[in-house]
Amino acid sequence: MAATRLIALHINKGKTVAQCLADRTDYSENAAKTEDGKYISAYACDAKTCNEEFLLSKRQYEHITGRIQAHDVIAYQIRQSFKPGEITPEEANKVGYETAMRFTKGKHAFIVATHVDRAHIHNHIIFNSTTLDCTRKFRDFHLSGLALARLSDIVCLEHRLSVIIRKPYGERQKRTEYPEKKSQRDEICEAIDAALARNPKDFRELIGILREAGYEYKDGKQPVPRGKGHARFARFRSLGKGYSIEELNEVIAGNAVHKSKFVEKTRTSARSAQVHQRTELSFLIDVRAKMQAGKGAGYARWAKVFNLKQMAKAMMFMEEHGIKSYAELKEKADGISEKCDALLESVKSDEERMSEVSVLRKHLINYAKTKDVFAAYKASGYNREFYEAHRDTLALRNAAKKALCSFLFQRKRNYCGWTDCHRHADRSGR
Repeated sequence: MAATRLIALHINKGKTVAQCLADRTDYSENAAKTEDGKYISAYACDAKTCNEEFLLSKRQYEHITGRIQAHDVIAYQIRQSFKPGEITPEEANKVGYETAMRFTKGKHAFIVATHVDRAHIHNHIIFNSTTLDCTRKFRDFHLSGLALARLSDIVCLEHRLSVIIRKPYGERQKRTEYPEKKSQRDEICEAIDAALARNPKDFRELIGILREAGYEYKDGKQPVPRGKGHARFARFRSLGKGYSIEELNEVIAGNAVHKSKFVEKTRTSARSAQVHQRTELSFLIDVRAKMQAGKGAGYARWAKVFNLKQMAKAMMFMEEHGIKSYAELKEKADGISEKCDALLESVKSDEERMSEVSVLRKHLINYAKTKDVFAAYKASGYNREFYEAHRDTLALRNAAKKALCSFLFQRKRNYCGWTDCHRHADRSGR
C-alpha cells in the first residue's frame, strides 16, 4: 500500500536555480536516511551530479527554444510512502523506479531515494521538468495527482502489495467544522480569562500574572498589553465587552461575573447548528408547483414516493403514541411545549442563582484572604502609614464586607417578610 503526492518545485526567494536544485537533491540523498546511498537509483543521469545535469538541460532548453519563464517549475517531486512492515527498502526502491519511469514515460531524467529513517519506508523521487531532448517541459495536467495515485496502485498490485481502498463519495468522512482563526486580541482575551481564573487580589496582580505568561505591559493614560510575538500593543477597551479596565476591576472586586466571549461564541454556534438542523427538515413536496417550475416526470415520480414515505412515518408515529385525532395531537404538542417552557424558566433561574453564588464565593474568598492584613492594621491602631502601604488589600476587604452585609441583610429581610406574611395569615384565619 502506497500513499503518493506530486509536488511542483519552484525557485525559492533569494536563491538561484542551482542552489534550489542542490537543496532538494541533497535532502533526498541524505546518507543517514539512505544508509550511505545504498538505496539510491537514477535514470538518464548520475545521482551524484543530477542537480548539475538538470541545470545544464535547462540552459540548453533556453538556448534551443528561446523561452524564459519568470515563475518556472525547476523540477517535480513524488513522495511515495508504504505501509510499515510490508516492504523491504530494495523492493520499495524498485517500485519507485517503475512508478517514475511509467509516469514520465522515460522522457525525463530522475532519481529515486528510499528513506529508511522512519517507521514507514518512503521514496523521494525527483524528476527534471525538462525533457531529455531539451525541447519540452513536463505538463502538469489536471488531476495529475490522482493519475499518479492510480499508477502507483497498479505497480503495487504487480508487486503483490496492498493498495488503499478508496471509499465512495457518500461514505467518506466530510469535515463540516473548521477551527476558528484567533486574532492577537483573542489570544490576549484568553490570557486574561486564565489570569482571572487564578483569583487575583487586584488589577496589579492580574498584570503580574500576564507578565508571567510572557506578556508585556505599558502603563499610562491608556494601559496596553502586548503578547509574545505580537506586532502592536492593544488597548483593553478594544478587546470587547467584559475586558475593559473598569469591567475587570469590577470582576476582581467581586461586583460582577466575568463572561468570556469564547463561551458566547460556542453557544451561538450551537444555536445556529440547531437552527440549521430545523431548516433541513422536510415534510411533503408540492409536486404540482415543482412541475410548473420545470421539473420532469422522473422528479415527479420520486417526489410522490418521498411523500408516501413521509406520510407513512407520520402514521407510525401517531400509532406508537396512541394519537387518534388532531385534538389529541394538539394537546400532546401543547403539553410538551409547556414542559419545555418550564424547563427553560428553571434553567434561567438556576443560572441566575449560580451567578449570585459565584459572586458571593468571590467575596468570601477575598474576605478570607484579607483577614490577616486587617487584623495587623487593627493591631497597629489603624496606623495611616500601614493603611497607605496596604490600601488595595484593605479596599478589597471593605468591598467584600459591604457585599456580604448587603447579602445577609437582603436574606434577613426576605425571611422577616415571609414570617410576617405567615403571621398575618394566621391572624386572618383566626
